[in-house]
Amino acid sequence: MAALLSKSVLLHLRFPFSLMLLPVYLFALSTAQNINNSHALLVFIILHLFIYPASNGYNSYFDKDEGSIALIKTPPKVNRSLYITAIILEWFGVLLALLVSWPFALCVLVYNFLSKAYSHPSTRLKKYPIISFLVVFIFQGGFIYLSCYYAFQQFFVGFSADAWLAALICSCLIGASYPLTQVYQHAEDRKRGDQTLSILLGIKGSFIFSGLVFFLGISLMLIYWKNQQSLFNFWVFLLFCTPVLVYFTWWFGKVLKNPAEANFKNTMQMTLISSGVMLSYFLWLWLKN
Repeated sequence: MAALLSKSVLLHLRFPFSLMLLPVYLFALSTAQNINNSHALLVFIILHLFIYPASNGYNSYFDKDEGSIALIKTPPKVNRSLYITAIILEWFGVLLALLVSWPFALCVLVYNFLSKAYSHPSTRLKKYPIISFLVVFIFQGGFIYLSCYYAFQQFFVGFSADAWLAALICSCLIGASYPLTQVYQHAEDRKRGDQTLSILLGIKGSFIFSGLVFFLGISLMLIYWKNQQSLFNFWVFLLFCTPVLVYFTWWFGKVLKNPAEANFKNTMQMTLISSGVMLSYFLWLWLKN
């Protein structure tokens, strides 16, 4: 039991990194109708304390990174206890999801399957740049939004066009950050035989691609709040995004002069700023609603 709770295992589960996906949950919480509060609390616990950490653990176990990974500059070596812990967290999350509803539990099972397929050597979706991007784009973004949106409600009447639009916004916000989290790992990814999206695009192309996807997300956000007759929420979103745009522009300028600036330190700063901004905005939106 002590091995399962060792410092090495806890580091690789990356609980703080799981909270960076909290904005998707908060967006669903702030837009769902007739919310079942006990279900909403359970969904938060299931995703952020069990499912996401389990996914992080799988990724670390099968990647066996020697260089820096998300939020861990010097990752400790992985061992079997990390894999066992991830399995326990995964299935405990599924059992808890059954307390919400069987469709939500099914969504959790789908997410768990894709998490393993993303990293496991027998499938290793991470090797394929377009497929791996689409898996993250769809299943960490829109899929989670719709799963939460469904799970929160005391009775379900179907997904509206605006719900699908909100799901696409979540996918764009997640997808915009995806290549930038890989720009400093090209050497390690190549060593494992992984052709990531960032390798395919190149360092400069990764920044351009991320900027375009983020701009698409902003454009969809404008349409969404216009449909909701609440453009004030959109202008607040733009205001919150200012630090992200400023840092992104500054960092891209540095990278154009010196590609070595696409390093772990700058990537983590970008990740923390963007996650903090999105978390703050969607938390404000939830409290406001």
